[in-house]
Order: sequence, then C-alpha cells, then structure tokens
Amino acid sequence: MKKFIYAIALIGLFFGMTSSNMFSYPSVSNSAFQIGEKLRYRITYGFVDAGEAKLEVKSTTIKGNNRSLFHVVGTGKTLGAFSAFYKVRDTYQSYIDQKSIMPWIFVRDVNEGGYKINQKYTFKQNENKVYNGDKHFKTPLGIQDMISSFYKARTLDFTNMKPGKKFKFKCFMDDEVFDLEIKYMGDEVIKIRKGKFKVHKFVPVVQTGRYFETEEDVQFWITADKNKIPVLVKAKIPVGTVKMHLVEWSGLKNELSSKL
Repeated sequence: MKKFIYAIALIGLFFGMTSSNMFSYPSVSNSAFQIGEKLRYRITYGFVDAGEAKLEVKSTTIKGNNRSLFHVVGTGKTLGAFSAFYKVRDTYQSYIDQKSIMPWIFVRDVNEGGYKINQKYTFKQNENKVYNGDKHFKTPLGIQDMISSFYKARTLDFTNMKPGKKFKFKCFMDDEVFDLEIKYMGDEVIKIRKGKFKVHKFVPVVQTGRYFETEEDVQFWITADKNKIPVLVKAKIPVGTVKMHLVEWSGLKNELSSKL
C-alpha cells in the first residue's frame, strides 16, 4: 500500500511540474529578421540631418518563462546644431520571444531636452499581466510593446493583400492597452539616399483623440521582400515634416531583393 501511495504521489508531482510548462503560447513564423541584424536611420527636418536612430537584434541569456528571447536595442539621438538647443538621447530595449514574437521585458530610458522617462515593464504573458514596478495591468496574451510591435509587424503575411487591407494587434504603452492598426495603401517605387526600392506603403489607422488627425500625418514604406524593413517614414508636425530614412543595414536574414 505504501508503494502504491508513493507511486501516486510521484505521478501527481510529475503532472504538477509539467502542467506549468504546458501553457499554450502562440507560434509565429518569422522569416524577416535574425540575431545580428542592424538598421541605421537618419532623421531629417526639411533638408537638415537632425538625428539618428539605430535598431539592433542581439542574443541574450535572459529567458522569458524559460523561453529563448531576442534582445532588441533601439537608440535615438540628435545630431549637430540640434543637440545644442534640444538634445535627445533615447534608449529602448525589448526582450522578445523568439517563437511567439511577443515581449517579456521592456525598458525605456528617454531624455529629450531634459524631459526624462524611465520605464520597465515585465510582461507576464502566461498570466495575462504586465507589471510596471508598482502595479499589475490585465492584458491579453501576445500583447506588444513599442519596440516589439515593429518586429511583430514584420512577421505579418503580406501575400496577395489588396489596397485597404488592415492589420491589427494590441500594444501596451504608458500603462495603457490600445489597438495598433495599419492599412495597406499599395505598392510603389521610391528613391532615398541609398537608391531606389520597391516598397509597400502603409498608414496608421486614425483613432479619434489619439496621436494623428489624418492618415496623411504619418506614412511609411516597407521593402517589398522577405525582410520587410521600413526604408522611409514621413510624419507631419505643426512646423513641418520629419522624415526617417534607411542609410545602413547589415546582418539581414534575406537578400534585399527590393533594392533596384
């Protein structure tokens, strides 16, 4: 009888140990990026180079509930004369699940003209929660952050899409869950400093009372190849137009076949 009870206890322990690892996570096919990818952008205001932004996908030993992660680091800074009167030094980090392309940790360290933001979010995806260091927020499984959203969008299926097609997923930012939605406008060929590219054009779907008034306020163009890299972003501001355009790339997962 003792042996029987001991066997039952072992079976119970086994199922107790394994059940926590049997949580069903989404699986995303990623043919767009890999560890080692580096993207560098110039930010222009009018005809002047005002700043620079970089995105890099790194390896990490940090795990998300024992799952392998990408460590993505994004940096932004002002250049030249712009730093003299409005210095920007921003760093964003996201630890993204390699199989589900969803974040487990997000760190934001922003210093823009003396205005500072320091945030750290722990995404408890298996508990449908995000912790900001003080409180928990209820979130859906697969919720994105500001950086992971960019990489999640690169895994979307653009096959046979028609103008007007919308893509939507949820993002957590500034202690709030909101819908991030983009609309496909069609294919074009555009020219930037690094040459001509065949691209897909997108605009964010406007939400009343949120960041943009019309679809034309922000537009972005993504390479029409497997990499799906933004090569140009335009944003209207009250005093003009700001552009962010790709100037350097390395470590791509695929050939940049969209470059003409």
